[in-house]
Amino acid sequence: MNIAIRFFLGYFLIVGLAAWFVLNFAVREVEPGVRQAAEDTMVDMANLLAEQAADDVSAGHISTGRFANAVKRALDREPRAKIFGVDKESVDLRVYMTDEHGIVTYDSEGIAVHADYSHWQDVERVLHGEYGARSTRENPKDPSSAIMYVAAPILNSDKLMGVITVAKPMSTLAPYAEQARHKVRQAGAALLVASALIGLSFTLWLTWSLNRLRDYARAVANGERVVAPTVGGHQLSELARALAFMRERLDGKQYVESYMQSLTHEIKSPLTAVRASAELLQENPGPEERKRFARNISEQAERMQHIVERLLLLARVEQLQIPEDARDVSLAELVSNALRDRATRLGARGLSVEFNSKASGDIRGDAFLLQQALDNLIDNAIDFSPQGGNIAISITESADKCQVAVRDRGPGAPEYALPHLFERFYSLPRPATGQKSTGLGLAFVREVAKIHGGTVTFENAPDGGAIVQITVSRRSSG
Repeated sequence: MNIAIRFFLGYFLIVGLAAWFVLNFAVREVEPGVRQAAEDTMVDMANLLAEQAADDVSAGHISTGRFANAVKRALDREPRAKIFGVDKESVDLRVYMTDEHGIVTYDSEGIAVHADYSHWQDVERVLHGEYGARSTRENPKDPSSAIMYVAAPILNSDKLMGVITVAKPMSTLAPYAEQARHKVRQAGAALLVASALIGLSFTLWLTWSLNRLRDYARAVANGERVVAPTVGGHQLSELARALAFMRERLDGKQYVESYMQSLTHEIKSPLTAVRASAELLQENPGPEERKRFARNISEQAERMQHIVERLLLLARVEQLQIPEDARDVSLAELVSNALRDRATRLGARGLSVEFNSKASGDIRGDAFLLQQALDNLIDNAIDFSPQGGNIAISITESADKCQVAVRDRGPGAPEYALPHLFERFYSLPRPATGQKSTGLGLAFVREVAKIHGGTVTFENAPDGGAIVQITVSRRSSG
C-alpha cells in the first residue's frame, strides 16, 4: 500500500475516532443540558408563583383566590409559539401547593388535593429549608414519561406557610433535545468531510513530494546529472539534500581517489624495499645477505598485506551507519580475549597488565568490530610501553554508556601529533623499533566507536604515558 495512503488512513482514523468520541459525548449530553436549562427556568417560575400565591395562602382561600384563577386561565391558553422550528400549542405545566405539613391544598389538575406529599423529595426538602426537586416516571419502564418537579417555599414574613411545586413533563423537551442532537450530528458530518478533504489534500501533496524524491533517486541511480528537489516542506527538503549528499558519497570519486593516493603512498616504501632486495638477490650475494634480503622481502610483503587488509576493513566500517551483527557483548570478555592472545608478546617485553573491571561492560553491539578495536588499543599500548612496564585497563559503565580505558607508561604523543592521531595512515615511530605502523588502527577504532553511538579520545597522562578511552552506547541501534 502506498505510504501516502497509509498516512491518510492513519490520519483519518485518528480524526474519525476523536470526532466520534466528541460527537458521541455531545449527543449524550444534549438531553441533560436541555433538562438543566429547563430546571433553571422552573426554579425561577416556582419562586415567582410562590410570591404570587402568598397572599391567597395567608387569607385561606387558595382554591378560589386570584392565584388559582390566574393559573387556570394560563393553562387554558394556546401560545401558538414556534421555538426554533418546534410548534408549542399549549402550556404544559402542573402546579400544586402543600401546607407546612406537606398536605396538598391546591392542585391545578385537581387530582391530589388533601394527599400527603410530605414524603416526596421536592416537598420534603423545602420543608427542611433546602432546595427541593425531583424527577419521577409515570411509567417506570418508559424514560420518556418522566416529569420534573421543582418546589419553592411560600413565605409570610419569613414564616413558612407551605410549598408550591411546578411540574413539567420531560416529553415536552424532547423535540428540542432531538433538534439539538440533529444539529450536532450535522456539524460532526461536516467536520468529518472537512477532515477528509484536508487529509486528501495532504495525501496528494505528500504523494507529489515523494514521487519527486523517487524520480530523483532513480535519475541518480541511472547516472543522470539532476538537481535535488527542495520543495515539499522542510523535512522533505532535508531528505532531498541528504539524498544529494548520499549521491556524492556513492559517486565515490573523491573517496576512492583519497584512498588510492594514501594506499599508493603507503605501499611505495615497502614496495621499493622489496624491489631493491630482489635486485640485490639477483647479484647472487652471500648466504647471510640472502637471508637478510629474503627476510626483508617477507617483512615488507607482510606490511603491505596488513595495510591492504586494514584499509579494506576500515573502508567497510566507514560505510556502516549501525552495527551489522548486533548482539549482547561483554567488553570485559573481549579485553580478556585480547590479553590472552597477546600473552606471549607481553611476556617477551616483560610487561605486566593491571585489568581493573568492577563492571562487565555488557552492551549490545558487533562483537567482531569491538574485538578488533580493543585489539588495536592494546597493541598500541604494548608497542609504546617501555621494557618491563605496566599497562592499566579499566571498564566503567553508566545507565547508557560503557567506557574502556587503556593506559601505558610510554612516552605519550608529541603535542604536534595530537590533532592527527585519528587520521588515516598517520603513525608515530614505535620506541622499541623505530618503525611505524600502518596508521589505520586509531582511525578504525574511531569508526567502530561512532557506529556504536560513542567516541574515542587520546590524551597524555600528567605523570607520563598515554590514556586512550573508547566510549560506546550500551544499546546500539541495529
